[in-house]
Amino acid sequence: MSDIDGMIDAVITEDVWGQAFDDLGTSRSILRAPHAWQDREKLLELGSRSRALVVRNRTQVDRQLIEACPSLRVIARAGVGLDNIDLECANEAGVVVVAPLGANAISVAEHTLGMALSAVRRTVELDADCRRGGWQRTPGRELHGGVWGLLGAGATGRACARLARSLGMTIVAYDPFADAEKLAQEGIELVELPALVAAKADVMSCHLPATRGTAHLINSELLAVMKPTAVLVNVGRGEVVDEGALADALETGRLGAAALDVREVEPPLPGRLEKLDNVILTPHIAGITTHSQDRILAVLADNIAAVLDDRSATAAVGTHREARS
Repeated sequence: MSDIDGMIDAVITEDVWGQAFDDLGTSRSILRAPHAWQDREKLLELGSRSRALVVRNRTQVDRQLIEACPSLRVIARAGVGLDNIDLECANEAGVVVVAPLGANAISVAEHTLGMALSAVRRTVELDADCRRGGWQRTPGRELHGGVWGLLGAGATGRACARLARSLGMTIVAYDPFADAEKLAQEGIELVELPALVAAKADVMSCHLPATRGTAHLINSELLAVMKPTAVLVNVGRGEVVDEGALADALETGRLGAAALDVREVEPPLPGRLEKLDNVILTPHIAGITTHSQDRILAVLADNIAAVLDDRSATAAVGTHREARS
């Protein structure tokens, strides 16, 4: 649907689309520009004419972009991480930021569990060997009766805990912002970071965002005191893991295996981790399933329509639920 005054109701700057936006497009002007995140000048130009920006994790919605968009009313994040959005600046400008928190939790949890199971049973390695004509029937390990450690007990961490508990595992978590009583009701013991590591988790999954406090939280010191047979699974942010220290631990046998859905730089250049048989790598797709994307886009479309119609957003993550006039 076009807009006669040159303004665009919503600009989509990354590869985000689905039925919910088809439906929204029947009443609102929507411009799909899936590569705009790569072209700063194009991004600024489109932003200056938009009332809503729809982004995933590659578009840097910083102060420069927000200030260049005088008509911007809502930023819709197709995912749960907010590290690419200057939330403080958006709050100052009266721009509503919406994110479907928890909408992809099941998808992330299933992927996390799948990678952990693949690591302890060496599924990827044995598949490759079978394809070469091999037939290695060496035993793997069970997770039943073991300990699952969570770094971060938000929606994805708790969803992961529910699946791990169904395998008969004990769940411990570190999260400085979590409520211990609420987690206990879900069968999760909240502990400090040293206690989490001391619990000697068989699997430690990371669900943390990228912040100053979490940068390289998983470093050589932490890896050195983990259980030598443990599996580290990172589905949070790549910046949380010191990849050099992780490669050292895996190469020397101080850590059993790692499964990484996120990396310090995305996409990464092939390096030491890519050469190791005890590493499973996926391209930041833990939260991307057809089911989660349908849920996410439905939330975003509903909230964009609400804000542009001067109604309150239901999925606001900043200080504003209604946009500046």
